[in-house]
Amino acid sequence: MQSLTPRQIVAELDKYIIGQDPAKRAVAIALRNRWRWQQLPDDVRRDITPKNIIMIGPTGVGKTEISRRLAKLSDAPFIKIEATKYTEVGYYGRDVESMVRDLVEAAIAMVREKKRSTIQEEAQRRVEERLLDLLIPASTTSRKKNSPKMEPLELLIKAATGERSGNDGDDITEAEQEHAADRSSRTRERFREKLKAGELEDKQVELRIESRLTPVHVMSNIGGMEQMEMDLQNLFDKIGPKQTSHRSVPVRKAREILLEQELESLMDKDAINEEAVRLAETHGVIFIDELDKICGGEESRGPDVSRQGVQRDLLPIIEGTTVQTKYGYVKTDQVLFIAAGAFHRSRPADLMPELQGRFPIRVELQPLTRDDFIRILTEPKTSLTRQYQDLLAADTIKLKFSKDGIEAIADIAHHVNQTTQNIGARRLHTILERLLEDISFDAPDVKKKALAIDGDYVRKKLQDILKNEDLSKFIL
Repeated sequence: MQSLTPRQIVAELDKYIIGQDPAKRAVAIALRNRWRWQQLPDDVRRDITPKNIIMIGPTGVGKTEISRRLAKLSDAPFIKIEATKYTEVGYYGRDVESMVRDLVEAAIAMVREKKRSTIQEEAQRRVEERLLDLLIPASTTSRKKNSPKMEPLELLIKAATGERSGNDGDDITEAEQEHAADRSSRTRERFREKLKAGELEDKQVELRIESRLTPVHVMSNIGGMEQMEMDLQNLFDKIGPKQTSHRSVPVRKAREILLEQELESLMDKDAINEEAVRLAETHGVIFIDELDKICGGEESRGPDVSRQGVQRDLLPIIEGTTVQTKYGYVKTDQVLFIAAGAFHRSRPADLMPELQGRFPIRVELQPLTRDDFIRILTEPKTSLTRQYQDLLAADTIKLKFSKDGIEAIADIAHHVNQTTQNIGARRLHTILERLLEDISFDAPDVKKKALAIDGDYVRKKLQDILKNEDLSKFIL
């Protein structure tokens, strides 16, 4: 884990997320505390648990993006889940323990990717040798498989008498073997040079490929059935016959297939699984979105009963428990949970008291203003205006947004959010798509390659929609 200071973490988040300083400070402290925890002795670590966070704010203000960027900064396994897809056993939905299994899968993907970078060079060397074996036919001067091996004394006797070895006179002498081996080596080196120069990319070779068994599905959407599905899949993988097929492919495609095979053979799966489980336990981040959707008072009836059940099932996972996965048992005591929700019709106080206590840090994210929209369009490294400029540059269109054009876009986004549903920064996506629809459609054929988006252009393209409130609800 990188030893970034809270100030450095906030500075990194500022490159992608505008505003929301209290939320950035809270997650920066949580990440730094994770690093501090790593520096402690083992006997002290056991008594310190991460302080989970609840982010409260409307949609589109940066809750998910803050968590995702935080996980990337810490190089930690991260998953985002919606609380509404879980439910207590007996209702529809998935078992809450599946989030821990998903976290382990994310950790395995991270560890495998890091391992790939360390063994890539060796795997490529092996692929080159295998391609040469496929490209160079067997030497016609090589010794027959069934010909007897000649002992040195026998070779001397045969050489002195001038006799040929074997009954049918078709075996080769030792000198001929050395000559053939030398010639084969020179041929192999010539092919190696051609292969490196890319002269053999279109040549066809025949590969033997192992096909994976069809995955087993046992109604995994029913709570408690996911572990049975994993156990059955592992059983069939072990006892099932390997299905192989032969394919004729060009060298460029064969290189990709062989590289994956060699990378897989060089990886120690057990070591990767052990490291991934350890990484998920000590560095994992689980982002639980739409937490407000499972809030319900004690007097609630009907569907709210299931919401209370989700909270009860979430409680042991967040408190700290041991979950069985196909890679071993995973403890959730040190997993950092970040929850988020708009909480329009409910409050964090409507959660179960036990669940509230597991989220001691609460930060409120503010709705985006007009000035925030201007900053979002211009300041981040991957701002929306830069994204559209890069996309249209593929069609040699040079797109330029003027200052008054960006202000006009921000004015419209803020106005529509105030008069219809407030969807935060996501409103900019819909407005820009509508604004640049004609340019994107005509870009390959247009002759004028330099286009300016100013305030007049923005208002002209969107004024009809803004005048019709019903139409703006559906289009913007």
